[in-house]
Amino acid sequence: MSASILHQLPELRMALQLLWRLILNIMLSQLHQLLQTLLLCTQLTIQRIQGFPMLIAQTMLHIPSRIVVFLLIDLQTIKEMEVVIPDPSKVYSGSDMVESKSVETFSSLQKQDGHRGLFVDRGVGSLRSVKSPDSSAFSFDLKQDTETKNSMPAAAAAVADQMLGPKEDRHLAIVLVGLPARGKTFTAAKLTRYLRWLGHHTKHFNVGKYRRLKHGTNQSADFFRADNPEGMEARNEVAALAMDDMIAWMQEGGQVGIFDATNSTRKRRNMLMKMAEGKCKIIFLETLCNDERIIERNIRLKIQQSPDYAEQPDFEAGLQDFKSRLANYEKVYEPVEEGSYIKMIDMVSGHGGQIQVNNISGYLPGRIVFFLVNTHLTPRPILLTRHGESRDNVGGRIGGDNVLSDAGEIYAKKLANFVEKRLKSEKAASIWTSTLQRTTITANPIIGFPKIQWRALDEINAGVCDGMTYEEIKKNMPEEYEARKKDKLRYRYPRGESYLDVIQRLEPVIIELERQRAPVVVISHQAVLRALYAYFSDRPLNEIPHIEVPLHTIIEIKMGVTGVQEKRYKLMD
Repeated sequence: MSASILHQLPELRMALQLLWRLILNIMLSQLHQLLQTLLLCTQLTIQRIQGFPMLIAQTMLHIPSRIVVFLLIDLQTIKEMEVVIPDPSKVYSGSDMVESKSVETFSSLQKQDGHRGLFVDRGVGSLRSVKSPDSSAFSFDLKQDTETKNSMPAAAAAVADQMLGPKEDRHLAIVLVGLPARGKTFTAAKLTRYLRWLGHHTKHFNVGKYRRLKHGTNQSADFFRADNPEGMEARNEVAALAMDDMIAWMQEGGQVGIFDATNSTRKRRNMLMKMAEGKCKIIFLETLCNDERIIERNIRLKIQQSPDYAEQPDFEAGLQDFKSRLANYEKVYEPVEEGSYIKMIDMVSGHGGQIQVNNISGYLPGRIVFFLVNTHLTPRPILLTRHGESRDNVGGRIGGDNVLSDAGEIYAKKLANFVEKRLKSEKAASIWTSTLQRTTITANPIIGFPKIQWRALDEINAGVCDGMTYEEIKKNMPEEYEARKKDKLRYRYPRGESYLDVIQRLEPVIIELERQRAPVVVISHQAVLRALYAYFSDRPLNEIPHIEVPLHTIIEIKMGVTGVQEKRYKLMD
């Protein structure tokens, strides 16, 4: 028997080898199918389809949309991608949306703790055992290479390895390309605001401002002719000056520069790439618009708002001059076909469009692409308000999940009357709340609009301090009290969150707010609304914990082609 087994060992070994190869092939096949599935999920997630909003894709797939998108963009085999964004056939409604919550994986201790408490899972942050003023998770001195990786917000930490590589890769220049009146400056301003809010040191360099400072505002259309050597030399000079300033700013600690000009010829773009060689990475962002109605509207806004025509009393004369200037640019315009680029085609119209991406890799560039996919020019208001006063507010206690006080109940009714009057003609408007009952109770009296709960809109998690007053924290946890007082932005409650954690989890909310074409009413909490308001008002990160967001007040943010405007309504004292 033993001799027979020994005799068969070579055959047995060969059979085992064949079996192992078969298993390995099956595993590789499964991996290939998984990658294909992820790519398909990416296409579904990146498309701005009104009937399939981003947060539904995230909830169904349990895959953060930005991770999937960056997987697609970072694959070495994919160097070119085109995303087609169809014309929405119907107005978006949130009635079919599900509650946006992270996948809940609770330990037995967390389950005992219930919906909210010491171990509440918000999908962000981490346990913290050190209680000292020096235990802050982040240090925002972006000028120090050795500190940069640990200084970014949690949402940006993955950028660090790439940004601290070769010097050229540490800095990113987004170079705008496009004819006048195509929405370049609008896009540049939105992108600058978004990146700053995420914690990236970003600055907008507008070449038109350099030209006006050096050559004045009284330049006729002839100044912009390609066959005008003096005009060409002057324009190239100010472009080079702006580029030099941007590179110098990057060398002093800047991270992302937005270079705003027409840059309409290959010769100009080659000049910029040569200046940037070895100093920063350039990505061209080209904005194309074929909608004559949009172009005409933008031209008229230019005449009304541009300093170039501030001293022109005759509107029609200014209009004709600008159209002549535009014609001069059209004669020599050369679309971008070189280097790394992002093309936005008819994205500003609000009726669908395309984004073409070529030779884009890396976390931050991919994030920029995802933001641009969801941005548009459609004007609409966003109403921000805290919940009505809660019983914990009356008692001075932080966190909790208490019901409203009598004053809070009155505010809920007043808010409902205001919203129903203000948005009576906006049938596609929606109401967004957190998952905590003081916001859902505040929203209950509002009738006629879909209501959507976001876990990301929950109040900052106070961890072990949940339910305490600040006086109790000062008395029982003096080190924590002093640490928070010293740096409210970076301070993280033990087993809780910091403001930077809140910013991280609010990014999907910002993207979805940018994507919406109908009004949105956001009923949330003080820390959350501070962070949202800071995004729209372009406030520095260090100001966020100190922004005033009083109870029983509505902050109306109007987003449109002219930028962001704000109005406040105080419904109760």
